[in-house]
Amino acid sequence: MTTEKTREAIYYVVEGDTLSRIAERFRTTVAKLQQLNHIPDVNLIHPGQRLIVSQSGNGFVPFPGAEWFHHRPENAVVLAMAHRLEEESCSAYSPPEPDKKWSAADKASYSNWQRKMGFSGADADGIPGKTSWDELRIPTPPA
Repeated sequence: MTTEKTREAIYYVVEGDTLSRIAERFRTTVAKLQQLNHIPDVNLIHPGQRLIVSQSGNGFVPFPGAEWFHHRPENAVVLAMAHRLEEESCSAYSPPEPDKKWSAADKASYSNWQRKMGFSGADADGIPGKTSWDELRIPTPPA
């Protein structure tokens, strides 16, 4: 018998998010998000809340949208991204060490990643885009 491990794709809520916008972004439904996350009231989500957006994902953090980074998120996804940027020799961290809070060092490191991928100008501004994010393959951090 073969057992396949279920992988979860995770999203962290930012100010201004609604379940319907998140569902649209990740091509799912509000009902599915409610089910996956045991949310009784669709109007009660809060910034920083960890949501499962898919249980058939590949184990990598799905692109949260460029706007997410403008809210200066503070959670485990930022730290996981920083570790991947370090692994790709794109680090602009020294000191301070990377942490969970989006910072100028994160933006500079991500810009290095974008340039490494061949982007330039406004396409290498340090704000993640879907193509570069998906290519970085950030593992979903533990809860």
